Amino acid sequence: MDIRKRIIESAVEIFTTMVMMDIHPLEEEAAKSGSLKDSISGLIGLAGTHKGVLAIHLPKKVALAITGSFLGMEVDEINEDVEDAVGEIANMLGGNVKTILSENGRDIDLSLPSTISGRDYDFQPTKEAERTIIPFAAEHGNFLIELQLEK
Repeated sequence: MDIRKRIIESAVEIFTTMVMMDIHPLEEEAAKSGSLKDSISGLIGLAGTHKGVLAIHLPKKVALAITGSFLGMEVDEINEDVEDAVGEIANMLGGNVKTILSENGRDIDLSLPSTISGRDYDFQPTKEAERTIIPFAAEHGNFLIELQLEK
């Protein structure tokens, strides 16, 4: 199974149908999340036969544009609406990753979505994690989707 390809397909579908926004993957193989500046990250934990975390890392400008498109309203600051929209996108991606990793969908549980944001914060891999980091481009800027799975 090509997890990267399946995550890309899921993300494009979610953004096209739910967010009403076109995105496309970038070919940067060495993408790293590491230090994030003026960003917000949506996180979903995975537990069961596969353990890890799925994250979407969005620069503030991109998060505001996505939230505005998703909710059909203008948004000019990181607030509860942005946190909820980013959390819901992470939740949809997490549900798709659960389906990708588990054909019957019953042996992996997902956490509730959470978000973190700030001027400068780090997102480090868990110990012994296999990381898949996919950069995407959207009209308002680039963002990352990251999957970390315990080996």
